[in-house]
Amino acid sequence: MRVALAQTDSVLGDVDANLEIAREQIGQAVAQGADLVVFPELSLNGYHLGALERDTSVETRDPRLAELSTHGADVVVGFHEHTSLRAYNTAAYYGTGALLHAHRKLYLPTYLAWEERKHVSPGQSLRAYELPGGYGRAATLVCNDAWQPVVPWLAVQDGAEVVFVPTNSAASLDPEAMDTGLYWDTLLSYTARMLQCWVVFVNRIGNEHGASFWGGSRVVDPRGMVVAQAPKWEPGLVTVDIDPHEARRQRRSVPMVAEARLGLIDREVRRLIDEGGDH
Repeated sequence: MRVALAQTDSVLGDVDANLEIAREQIGQAVAQGADLVVFPELSLNGYHLGALERDTSVETRDPRLAELSTHGADVVVGFHEHTSLRAYNTAAYYGTGALLHAHRKLYLPTYLAWEERKHVSPGQSLRAYELPGGYGRAATLVCNDAWQPVVPWLAVQDGAEVVFVPTNSAASLDPEAMDTGLYWDTLLSYTARMLQCWVVFVNRIGNEHGASFWGGSRVVDPRGMVVAQAPKWEPGLVTVDIDPHEARRQRRSVPMVAEARLGLIDREVRRLIDEGGDH
């Protein structure tokens, strides 16, 4: 399976312009033989939704989104999702003109300069899904979802061999408090190695509303090794061949995630909820 990491900038609030950027990247990726093109978080809308004077959200069934996957490769694309009642930060997988899976960001940062909870609601479910072509199972986690240790673990327990992580990670305003690049370096390697899965991390670049997004998109194999990486601070399109089933072979060779003890986890989580934990 050949995956393309489309490390792009976004025009805040201009869906049509961002769709044109996406089509251009898809065309280049298809020319390089890509089966799948993965874009950053909110790539069709931009990140700072609160700075917009009008709503630019789109529905998952918007034909313009499905059309992106009709040029020879599937796509994972991020956008501000519109529903009749709520809005979400969503990353959806489209293949051959059809919506195959949509993931709504579960954990919305409300620290430092980030105030996502003001503009979107948290998603309420996590599901792995089958990749077209018999390539195995995948899951999508949006940015901060991957920072919660239980979330990638749950995705893997649902069978995910590949974890896509569309992201909008900016350089920290206070590197001593949080060096975001260093955090991601550690997190991505740890997740891939300890959960024995491929991790496909795609971060945006560019400057938006005072934030500087640094890129550094990469693919990490189930042993925790970076096998492809885009540059920092500039656009990039990187294609790499991965074998999702390598995760399965690694898990059988060293079965670290096979014995999940889900009953034990269930009992202890219920106890914590009963004792006043977060519902």
